[in-house]
Amino acid sequence: MKINLKPLSEQVMVITGASSGIGLVTAKEAAKRDVRVVLAARNERDLGQAVEAIRADGGRAVYQVCDVADASQVEALAARAVAEFGGIDTWVNNAAVSIYGKCTEVPLEDMRRQFDVNYWGQVHGMLTAVKHLRDRGGAIINVASALADRAIPLQGNYCATKHAIKAFTDSLRMELEEEGIPIWLTLVKPSSIDTPLFQKAKTLLGAEPQPIPPVYAPEIVAHTILIAAERPIRDIIPGGMGKVGSMSEKLSPRLTDKYMERTTFDSQRTPVAASADRPSNLYQPVDHDGGERGQFQGRVRSFSASTEAVLHPRATVGILAGVTAAIRGIRAWRRNRDSRHSVSP
Repeated sequence: MKINLKPLSEQVMVITGASSGIGLVTAKEAAKRDVRVVLAARNERDLGQAVEAIRADGGRAVYQVCDVADASQVEALAARAVAEFGGIDTWVNNAAVSIYGKCTEVPLEDMRRQFDVNYWGQVHGMLTAVKHLRDRGGAIINVASALADRAIPLQGNYCATKHAIKAFTDSLRMELEEEGIPIWLTLVKPSSIDTPLFQKAKTLLGAEPQPIPPVYAPEIVAHTILIAAERPIRDIIPGGMGKVGSMSEKLSPRLTDKYMERTTFDSQRTPVAASADRPSNLYQPVDHDGGERGQFQGRVRSFSASTEAVLHPRATVGILAGVTAAIRGIRAWRRNRDSRHSVSP
């Protein structure tokens, strides 16, 4: 089966969870590349402001208020894209909500709601996208997490939703490929990213949560998504530390358990107190989704060498070859210099 993905400048892209963080950054970057973008989320005010900003920069964008947990609203989102731009070429499933707390303490009702948004929201998106892309072809890009490969404490149900997304994505990809349907599914599994997800999360920790360092900029994930919209990529982990976690799970899961137990309970908490009833977006949107970046106080990495190596392997090989040649040249020069100096007059 040959997958022919259009150049970005010819695409219509639907992005869920587009009112903040990765979704918002991706929408803006896509619009700069002449993609016609349909932004979806629950927060209409923030969606409207995002579309206004994109249009002010010369981009083409519309928004649709959508709770992805409701399949009928996801269908309406697709209909809006078709009505406004004539079709869909790439569908990005990005919407998610977060809960912090021990597995034994998070209410079952909250767990089910999180699955409704994180897992069923992406299933609704995938199934709806397949209907619209079955004949014309295109890409479905699912934003999961590095936690789809390696679970951590205090986010057990979140990790479970991401594991479930990975499983459904892999199964659907094989089924479509076997049937010869020209749709490609990419699973993007970001490392810790500086987005407003954390300040909107429901927390039972007694403290405001934070991403586990090292933390990366959302632009790294947006860059990955836009490349996957043009070129079939099976799965990728933006941010090197997420890849380390995935590899450690495969090589030594028990040792990784022990390391996580020592480090991740404290590293997910900030010193700022927070009550369990402080505003979160689990059931309803908050007043303001927070924009592109979160409130992480440490260093945020704007570049990931491991991600670039996966996305641009030929260029990486060329750079490494050049560096290797330069090192060899320096070493040869030093040997010649030393040999000249060692010769007696």
